[in-house]
Amino acid sequence: MIFEPFKIPCIILSGGKSQRMGEDKSLLPFSTYTSLIEFQYRRLKPYFSDIFISSKVDKFPFLDDKSKIVFDENKEVFSPILALYTILQKFDEVFIITVDTPFVSIETIEKLVKSSNSYDITIAQTSNRTHNLCGVFKNSCLENIKYMIENDIHKINYLIKNSNYKIIECKNEDEFLNINEQSDYKKALLYNNNLSNI
Repeated sequence: MIFEPFKIPCIILSGGKSQRMGEDKSLLPFSTYTSLIEFQYRRLKPYFSDIFISSKVDKFPFLDDKSKIVFDENKEVFSPILALYTILQKFDEVFIITVDTPFVSIETIEKLVKSSNSYDITIAQTSNRTHNLCGVFKNSCLENIKYMIENDIHKINYLIKNSNYKIIECKNEDEFLNINEQSDYKKALLYNNNLSNI
């Protein structure tokens, strides 16, 4: 069966500080790739009309086409709200995912994209928590984001609660394994190895 790519672009957020990891987690080796960001980029690329990486700097030697980097306008402040502001000035609608959630399934992404028509923001939720940076965001959020930046509000949850949003329930907690610390990284390597052996 031939998969028809989603008609919206995918943006991988890869501009964080990685404070808890102690080093840039996007550059950690993962699976058969030299970095986690390359793994995530290559994994998702076939399923979208286009794919980009949001970052403050070019740290992607695997990326020949540098136009696929959406550079954060603010190089000093680390905030997903600032990244979203830059992204949504360039695109009408995007699927947002973070570099450190490498197991979100294409089925879950499809569910989020297909449920997003009437909403500014459509995000995933599991029994443990809401995944605020896994979902569809539209540029109808820009006014809210601008207000937040002007008032130094950087909580993504504030944006969601003040937008027309939809939450999609997802049952598989494992696919939202988030790589924040060294222990998470080890767990993710093991989980990925197990997936490869199935």
